[in-house]
Amino acid sequence: MSPLITLDGLGFTSPDGRRLFDNLTLAFGREKTGLVGRNGVGKTTLLRLVLGELAPTAGAASVAGRLGVLRQAMAPPDGAALADLLGVSEGLARLDRLEAGHGDAYDLEAADWELPQRIQEALQAMGLGGMALDRRATTLSGGQATRASLAALLIAQPDMLVMDEPTNNLDAEGRAAVAEFLERWRGGALVVSHDRALLRRMDRIIELTGLGAEVYGGGYDLYAARKAEAAAAAARDLATAEHVLAKTERDIQVARERKARRDSAGKRARARGDAPKILLDARAERAEASGGRQTRLADRLRGEAERDLADAEARVERVRRLVFDLPPSGLPAGKLVLWFEHVGFAWPDGTPVLSGVSFRLTGPDRVAVTGPNGAGKTTLIRLATGELAASSGVVRRGVPAVVLDQRAALLDDGQTLLENFRRLNPAWPDHAAHEALARFQFRNVTALKPAGALSGGERLRAALACALMAAEPPQLIILDEPTNHLDLDSIAAVEGALAAYDGALLAVSHDPAFLDAVGAARSVDLG
Repeated sequence: MSPLITLDGLGFTSPDGRRLFDNLTLAFGREKTGLVGRNGVGKTTLLRLVLGELAPTAGAASVAGRLGVLRQAMAPPDGAALADLLGVSEGLARLDRLEAGHGDAYDLEAADWELPQRIQEALQAMGLGGMALDRRATTLSGGQATRASLAALLIAQPDMLVMDEPTNNLDAEGRAAVAEFLERWRGGALVVSHDRALLRRMDRIIELTGLGAEVYGGGYDLYAARKAEAAAAAARDLATAEHVLAKTERDIQVARERKARRDSAGKRARARGDAPKILLDARAERAEASGGRQTRLADRLRGEAERDLADAEARVERVRRLVFDLPPSGLPAGKLVLWFEHVGFAWPDGTPVLSGVSFRLTGPDRVAVTGPNGAGKTTLIRLATGELAASSGVVRRGVPAVVLDQRAALLDDGQTLLENFRRLNPAWPDHAAHEALARFQFRNVTALKPAGALSGGERLRAALACALMAAEPPQLIILDEPTNHLDLDSIAAVEGALAAYDGALLAVSHDPAFLDAVGAARSVDLG
């Protein structure tokens, strides 16, 4: 079947002169494609080029058919009703005018008489059957608003879906709605996401890098396996290329030394005068010619070995994953970390948020806090840190704690990373601060980047560096949706570091894969 979206030699340079794409050629049909890549590589920019919101600097992005768009969850506009979220207000108003005898020729021509039936079928399919179309959008839960957005796509019946991080900021209900929708969708879909559960439902994965695009057949698990194989192969190729270059240099040096000995012997023979001059001149001429050939051969062999090494290094760089370690917390195994005993909380106006919450963290324990949006997870975090006081029950805190949210709010965007570190750890001199940041892969000039210029993964890593290298390192890390704005590589790096951390974790997350990876075997469910 002919493609629905075609990228032909696509190129784009950002206003600051950074080249994101160069001669990118891809086609998207009626398969489900997951688009992945590191933060800042241009995934959202590529979607905007497809949607015509940006103009390419080279090549073209063409669309055959109608596109339906689902962006990251956004708050509905003030005064919006369910009909507005569904995109059917104008169509229904047109039908009302015609039925009342007030419509004009344009209304008659544009009328979609099957719209009411499609609306009810779409609402029913998305679990919203019977919901009033005039219901205020602000009264919908996050999951209901997501389902309404998906129902709007069913009503519009596009040929191709374009989705930009559709599960970001959604609770489990909203994520499940998106996944179920895509499972039933029979058209094409181009999905930018770092949600591994969603990516497992894709027919193929395209990874966008600074070197172009790599296509992997199958979903996330096959992509991850092939990436691991590519990383291992790249490492082997690099080791081989380094060995070949070293051997080439040794061979060139041996050849040089051999020639030098022959040249030295010729000079001694000329000095003794024990051979005819014409013979010595002929030998010198042959030696000079041979030396020139050896030099050219050496240059060619060295050049080939250096090019192979550069290619191998480039492949390693493309598949290399970030790895960093957290310093030890010194948390004793039996130490009380945090204890909630029948804790309740209500706002001053009496609005209840939490009631009867009880759990305990002891030693390097890992506990997940789960529940739908609005269930009180952030309130629980604020109670755990002492920012809020419980309305009932008791909260006991036994160790120093730090909160790391998805925005890494402890960082000042106007300061460099080094300045942030010194502000939060004033006892550290500059050289020691640089050494501490280097442990978290912020070396040399990287430590002088403004915090506001860091990617999502860099921000979380920087926040960990600033918090965990304190004079009294925290023994409890409280995580509030840490993976929402991270790419897959950064998620893997953070998971690896936290899994090896010897302190306690209290993690709020809608990402089951993340909670499994960091070892959060117990959960506090606020649902």
